[in-house]
Amino acid sequence: MSLQDWNSFGWLKPHVTSEMELSNLLTIVDRDLADSETSGLSSDWKFGIAYNATLKLCTMLLYDAGFMPEKSLAHFRTLQSLQFTLGVERRADAEYLDACRIKRNHIEYDYVEGASESEAKELIDFAKQLRSEVLQMLQAKYPNLGIDHSDATRSREM
Repeated sequence: MSLQDWNSFGWLKPHVTSEMELSNLLTIVDRDLADSETSGLSSDWKFGIAYNATLKLCTMLLYDAGFMPEKSLAHFRTLQSLQFTLGVERRADAEYLDACRIKRNHIEYDYVEGASESEAKELIDFAKQLRSEVLQMLQAKYPNLGIDHSDATRSREM
């Protein structure tokens, strides 16, 4: 199985990304990682925020591979694509993220206190490691990805 197979099944569609699009997604990841460690938040909320960061990182990899998911099962396919974008040895990580997706859905829609503090911390740590790997992988193709331009942006806004 491959991303090309998924595309032929209609589970993905072709997508041309840009450094700007990936940079915007990375900005969301960084915001979410910072927010996930805010004191006073419930472990459910921290887990959900960290989940969103991992989803965006997997999205970045999928976009770089030239695809985006169709609307049906978009989160599932995006997370499962990790085994194709980073390699089959990451299948266990894709399964872990799918379990996180299911847990996140339950705590978002069904009940509270579904994620423990340690589960939230584990997902936050996973997201930080994945961020590092994604940046390392994409840096050669997108050399400005991950460079903080906030000072330049602030000076233009003034």
